[in-house]
Parts: sequence; C-alpha cells; structure tokens
Amino acid sequence: MFRFALCADDYALTPGVSRGILELLGVGRLTAVSVLVTAPDWARGAGELKQFAAIADIGLHLNLTLGGPVGAMPGLAPANRFPALGPLIRRSLLGRLSLAEIAAEMARQIDTFAQYFGRLPDYVDGHQHVHALPGIRDALLQTLGEQGLTGRLWVRDPGDRLHAIVARPLRRKALAVAALASGFASRAAACGFALNKGFAGFSDFDPCGDYAAIFAASLRSPGPRHLVMCHPGHSDETLARLDPATSSRDAELAFLLSPGFPQVLAAHSAGLMRLSELPSSH
Repeated sequence: MFRFALCADDYALTPGVSRGILELLGVGRLTAVSVLVTAPDWARGAGELKQFAAIADIGLHLNLTLGGPVGAMPGLAPANRFPALGPLIRRSLLGRLSLAEIAAEMARQIDTFAQYFGRLPDYVDGHQHVHALPGIRDALLQTLGEQGLTGRLWVRDPGDRLHAIVARPLRRKALAVAALASGFASRAAACGFALNKGFAGFSDFDPCGDYAAIFAASLRSPGPRHLVMCHPGHSDETLARLDPATSSRDAELAFLLSPGFPQVLAAHSAGLMRLSELPSSH
C-alpha cells in the first residue's frame, strides 16, 4: 500500500466551503487543509478548524490574486484589490513586481494565520500556485527564512515529473503550472525546506464531471511523497461572486463523502497520511 496526502484548498473562502471541508475532516477523509487568511470567514473559521490540528496538516494558502491584501500594497493592489492571475504571471515573468512589498504581505498573512489559529502553519502553498512563480518564490523563501521557519514547515511543489503528468488527464494545465514552477523545488530544498514529491489533482471544475474517475487518475504514477489537491465545499451565491468554481465543489464533496471514495483507495492499494509524516523516500 502506498500512502499519500489529500489536501483541501480554499478553507475560509466562504462559510459553505469551510463547512464542506470540516465535514470531510470529521470523517477522516483529508490530511491537509490550506487556509485563505485574507478571506473574511477566517476569523470565525479558525476556531472550528483547530479541533482537527492533530489529524491534518493546516497550512497557509498564500493569496495574491483573490480579493484584497491584509495590508496596503500600492504597487500590486493599488485599489486594495489583487490582480487576476494572468497579469500577475506576466509581471512575474517580466520582473515587474516589488518583491519587498510582496514579502511584507506574505509576513502579514503568516501573522494573520497565527493570530487566529494560535500557532504557525504546518506548511505554505499558494492560491493558484502563485507562491512558486519566478520572483515571488524568492520573496517567499526569504520571508520564511527571516521568520526562522526553515526546517519547521514544508512547502508545496506544484510541479511533477513529465511521465507522471502525461499519465493523467488535464495535462495542459499541469504542464503549464510545472513550467512556471520550474526550479522552485530545487531552490526550496537548497534553502532547507521539505517538499512533496509528486503532485496531482488538477480539475476543469466541471460540475458534471466524474469525480471518482478524476480522483482515481490523480493516483497514477504517484511520487514518494505524493500530494493530491482537491476543492470541495458547499456552493452558494457568495461563492459565485468570488470564484468560478462553484457547483463543482458540491460534486467533489459528494464523492469524497461517498462510499466510492474508500473503494477507489482500495482499488489502488492507497491510504491517507499527513505529508509531514510521510518519509522522504520509500
């Protein structure tokens, strides 16, 4: 049997998203949760999440593309609104970002996590994988190092090996993310951070999608510290105003709560484990 980590992204995005994630934690079907501390629901949702800190890694979902920042960012968010992902990527690739400003916001988001959760995160990843973009990754690793977090948490590598990516559906999205994140894993490891080794869970967020098949595909060609992301939750009008992934979250949640989920695990001789507890190699 191989073990892997299953991470639900976007906790605190809306109360409905948080409620769905809490339901999955309550029945032991997640081993990691990534938190959006810039969302208004974090102040309330932190308390409900604390009860699961012993069974799941709880991490910061670094946000630079949704809503607004914790503090003033006149360069990136002049109207207190983050840019969309496309413009952020272009500015990243062209070297047109204030890394000092981004580093300061990263520190604020880490502090906001700790303020409400009572301790530092177990790991850091990024909403839409922004933490691994060129330039932004440098600000992240510098900030974590300055806060004395080297060796104390892990960071998500959103890339994977080429043969593993082509073995799964949605190759174009996975390849694009891996290309943008190229070099991130080696740089983070050189700075002393643990990482996942193997990454899957890309989705087209189709509400009519076969989430049993999508999840099963994420278990193909697993890495030695395999991490699968998911985006479950209860959708509502608030979510529709914030994010294009709405009723697909309901469908994904329904599968993960269903008898089909353990059946897929059994068919692949797979089991869940916290990434912080997975060995670096098998």
